[in-house]
Amino acid sequence: MGGDREKHSLLSVLIKLAQSDNEIRDIEFQFLLSIASQLGVTKEDFKTLFEKNIEFNPPKFEFDRIIQFQRLILLMNVDLSIDDKEIYYIRDLGMRMGLHPSAIEQVLTEMHSHPNKVIPPDRLISIFRTFHN
Repeated sequence: MGGDREKHSLLSVLIKLAQSDNEIRDIEFQFLLSIASQLGVTKEDFKTLFEKNIEFNPPKFEFDRIIQFQRLILLMNVDLSIDDKEIYYIRDLGMRMGLHPSAIEQVLTEMHSHPNKVIPPDRLISIFRTFHN
């Protein structure tokens, strides 16, 4: 994973997704905090990201972009409530990350047929591989 700027950008887009329905639930905050910890971002730095406007800086490699897309899907579903604004945000961000629009749509559709709306990682990669340019 890249430097602090890339890590902060990844967390920032997740925070914006959590805020898209105008409420960050505790379960969403805990999920975000666990991602920050996995990325090696301190709790103090993590908390400042809620106040900052960080430029979107998508991951360099496609695999990392798919992982980030998976984090977005997981965060959206962690509270078991999906808002239309969250779907719009994820769709837009997936395209801004350079992911294939048809793969994005298939993931958003297929997630409903999996327990807790979590697509297994190997299936997720398979979907994106199908639409690889």
